[in-house]
Amino acid sequence: MERRNFLGALAAASLGVVLDSTFSESARARDTAHASTASSLRHVAKTSEFPQNSTIILVHGAWADGYCWSNIILPLEQRGLKVICAPIPLTSLSNDTAALTWALERTSGPVVLVGHAYSGAVIAAVRDDRVNSLVYIAALAPDEGETVAKVFYRDTPSLEQPKMVPDSHGLVWMPDDAFRRALAHKASLDQARIATAVQRPIAVQCIQEPAPTPLWKSKPSWFLIAEEDRMINPKTQHFMAARMGATVRSHRVDHTPMYSEPGVVVEVILEAARKTLSQ
Repeated sequence: MERRNFLGALAAASLGVVLDSTFSESARARDTAHASTASSLRHVAKTSEFPQNSTIILVHGAWADGYCWSNIILPLEQRGLKVICAPIPLTSLSNDTAALTWALERTSGPVVLVGHAYSGAVIAAVRDDRVNSLVYIAALAPDEGETVAKVFYRDTPSLEQPKMVPDSHGLVWMPDDAFRRALAHKASLDQARIATAVQRPIAVQCIQEPAPTPLWKSKPSWFLIAEEDRMINPKTQHFMAARMGATVRSHRVDHTPMYSEPGVVVEVILEAARKTLSQ
């Protein structure tokens, strides 16, 4: 009996040593990983080519939310930029502009505004001296007094563009099959399915309200033209970019290159940031 007790105690002590060693190794590995991550973040902050608190504000378009920028956020942050995805309610151009202004109030340094599709009208409607430049990603750019609808339907739409009719509440929903067919036809099937599931409707007021004097008349702008866009005619995009005097970057991408070609989107944003945030 005493022998069994002794062997049991010895085994328990040995197990304790093994467990303690395992936990210690795990803790050391965890601490090393945390230290490495912190060091990497400090390195990014120290080597950033941009002024302190430089911020990129990404604004989603119709039928979307901040998720549409999920492939863009980290690559920009890894360059030392702060990134905010501004949530807009999609209830009217005025309301959406107010929501973007609230997001701007959360920042303290120079800013680049990035808009996709409908939100091109929104980023041009704000007034803030810290906005250094605008980036349009297959976006709409109405001039003063124009509506989003007017520029959207300026040229003959693609045969793939879905019919969009407001419901009894004045909200326009996108047919489910339209995401794969027109909004994101170059994205993966899974990406298109997720975009379909998270879609948010846009109110008719958003596209019928006349735009104020656009900010692109006084700030430098960049325009990523989606040459294979099935929602906004590429011809319309070329017209708007030329009228704005924007720096044009044209690629054979679809209406949502944030999904299908995120690297292209990141490079256009970085170009605008490098050219204007340090001024």
